[in-house]
Amino acid sequence: MITRKITASESGKRLHRYLRNLMPNIPLGQIYKMIDQGKAKVNGKRKNQNYELAAGDELTLYVEESQYEEASKGQKKTKYIGVNANIDVIYEDEQLLVVLKPAGMLTHPDSSDQKDTLVNRVHAYLYRKGELDSALFMPATANRLDRNTSGIVLVGKTAGMLHQLNQWIQKHEMEKYYITIVEGRLEGEGTLTGSLIRDEKSNRTIVAGPDNGKRLGVIPQQEKSATTHYRVLQHGKGYTLIEVELVSGRTHQIRTHLQSIGHSLLGDVKYGGKPFGGVNHQLLHAWRVKLPDGREFRAPVPPLMRSTMERAGLSMQSLQNES
Repeated sequence: MITRKITASESGKRLHRYLRNLMPNIPLGQIYKMIDQGKAKVNGKRKNQNYELAAGDELTLYVEESQYEEASKGQKKTKYIGVNANIDVIYEDEQLLVVLKPAGMLTHPDSSDQKDTLVNRVHAYLYRKGELDSALFMPATANRLDRNTSGIVLVGKTAGMLHQLNQWIQKHEMEKYYITIVEGRLEGEGTLTGSLIRDEKSNRTIVAGPDNGKRLGVIPQQEKSATTHYRVLQHGKGYTLIEVELVSGRTHQIRTHLQSIGHSLLGDVKYGGKPFGGVNHQLLHAWRVKLPDGREFRAPVPPLMRSTMERAGLSMQSLQNES
C-alpha cells in the first residue's frame, strides 16, 4: 500500500491525470481500471476519475511497493543550479503569479535557448521560495509572448488555477490588451478579421487569400480565423500609438493584421516596417489583462518603448489617461 499527501500546487488536478503523472509507465487504460476497482482511493473513499484533488487529500494506492517503483520510474526531475531566478512580479497570491516579460527573452525554451527563459526563471523563483512542492505538477504559463514582445504573462501556480486560466483563454473570456506604435496615420477604431495562414519555412504569418493559400499548399480548412480590435490613442510625427485587443491568439496576429491594412508596426522589418532610431523589431507590449473574476493587471511601459514614443512625437500622457 502506498500513501501520498496532495500538495498545494497539485490541488485542482484531476485524479486520473495525477495518477498518470505519478506512474508514467502504466497505460491510461490501466489507470482508469485502478480507479474503477477501488485500488486508488482519496481519503479512504472511492472517487471518479475526474475528481479534483485538494491540498491535504490523502491518496492511497493498493499496490505492491515493487509494482509502484516500476510504474513510477521516469518521473521528471527538475534542476535549478545556476538558473537565474530574477523576475518582475506584478501580482502574486497562493494560486496565481503575474510577471512582466522583457523584450528579448523567450517565454519557453526552444532550440536557441534552453536555460534562460521566462518559465525557467519562474520555476527557479518558486523553488527558492520553497513553493515548488511537487514533481508531478510544474507551474506553467497560460499565455505566451514572442521573444521581442514584452508585457504580462500569467502563471498558474496550481493545477486548478492553470486549468482555469486556460479555460478563460479558450472561451475568449479573458480580455488582453496591447499597445504598439504603427507607421502612418491610423484613425479611430476598427476590427480586423482576416483569416491567417502560417508559413513555417519562413516563420511568417500571412492573411489568407486564394493566391496565398495555393502558394503555400494550404486548403481553406487550414486557415485560422482571427479577430483583432484596435483603437487609436494618439497621433505623432508620421506614427500612431494604438491599443489593440487580441480576441484570438494566433501567432504574429497583431503584426500581420496591421500590415494588411498598410500600417506595419514601427521597426517591424519582418512585416514591412522600417527601422527607427536603432529599433529593428516590433515594439509590442502586453500592458493590460482583465480576468472574468474582475481582477485587472497592468504592466509598466518599458524604457525602449517610452524613448521611442518621444522620438516619434508621442507622449505617455495618452496612456495615463487610460488609467
